[in-house]
Amino acid sequence: MAKTIARNNYQATLTGATGGIGQAIAQSLAPQCRSLILLGRDLPKLQALQASLSHSGAEIKILAGDLTQEQTLSELKALVQSMGGIDLLINNAGTSQFKSFTEQTSSELEGLLKTNLVAPMLLTQALVPELMKAKEAQIINIGSIFGYIGFPGFASYCASKFGLRGFSQSLRRELADTSIRVKYFAPRATKTSINSDAVMQMNVELKTESDTPAWVANEFMKFLESSAWEKKLGGKESFFVFMNQLFPSVPDKAILGQLPIIKKYLKR
Repeated sequence: MAKTIARNNYQATLTGATGGIGQAIAQSLAPQCRSLILLGRDLPKLQALQASLSHSGAEIKILAGDLTQEQTLSELKALVQSMGGIDLLINNAGTSQFKSFTEQTSSELEGLLKTNLVAPMLLTQALVPELMKAKEAQIINIGSIFGYIGFPGFASYCASKFGLRGFSQSLRRELADTSIRVKYFAPRATKTSINSDAVMQMNVELKTESDTPAWVANEFMKFLESSAWEKKLGGKESFFVFMNQLFPSVPDKAILGQLPIIKKYLKR
């Protein structure tokens, strides 16, 4: 069992704070923080979230911006420095698209990869020097079970999450002799607006289990305080990942059986 690490004075930065999982994590995390920076694209939602956390005991700052833009990266780094540092970076910002790969436009593909992979890499690169100043620090990249399993209709999304997992593992090993621990958190299907109506309906027909953001946030907090470097949500999904790694023909066959249903929803 992973060792538990108790903390209640994080200096944290959370991206993607206005999404379903992001808001739930912010609500759970804020009482454990001395300071918390929330970044998202929707200023009114950020302001509402900041107001809801006003009694958490943490100093809450917000920044509205797009992390694929260099100006936002610079503004966020300056805000971190003005807050006296950082010891917890949570790369949660992300997007998804359920679409046949051959029908994705180049701008859709590039935009998804920039948001899900390139932006968190560049932000991490910008903030590692600040994280190095802390006695102990963590970088937690929020990926997906689809960072282990390629699934039809999500080719670009899976590629971005496979990449984020590879980045997390590589950087974890690169920084193993420093005060920074790099971790990867992989939710399964979650009931948030990132999923289109077609995806939600498909999940019901495929009998895919979906979690609430609050439950995911609770699992995230357990992971935050553990020494484990990786966490996958869902027992069945974790077993599927295991089979995909050792006996890929088994999930190949299972997904092939689901393909007619998947393609039905891809046409919607």
